[in-house]
Amino acid sequence: MSLCFEWFVPLFGFLCSLWFVLLFIRMSLKQEKIREAIRHAAAEFLERESNRSSLITVTGATLSRRGDRAVILITVLPESQEAAALQFASRRAGALRAFVGERVSLQRLPFISFALDTGEKMRQRLDGLSSS
Repeated sequence: MSLCFEWFVPLFGFLCSLWFVLLFIRMSLKQEKIREAIRHAAAEFLERESNRSSLITVTGATLSRRGDRAVILITVLPESQEAAALQFASRRAGALRAFVGERVSLQRLPFISFALDTGEKMRQRLDGLSSS
């Protein structure tokens, strides 16, 4: 009887660990799909709603762990229009949330905010420095 118990405990521990890893991977894939769907919907929304005085590009989106907040990362050309474009996008965040609700099937819609993608600017600067 004790021999049976000796191999069962490690096996049970391994199976529990494997189950948690698979659950985490599944949740990560679900978060990734939601994040990508929100990014795509935001790009479509801003393309429709912008006044075309500047080019607003959605470069990414981040989603909180609980899924209740999303930050849409944007770049703006020309750079002199960044502040105006960020204000425009922030004013339209409520309409974007409704648009996402129509496009993406979610149990709970996240609150949406916008931020400039400084990482993209740094990448472009590094590319410029490395080519010179």
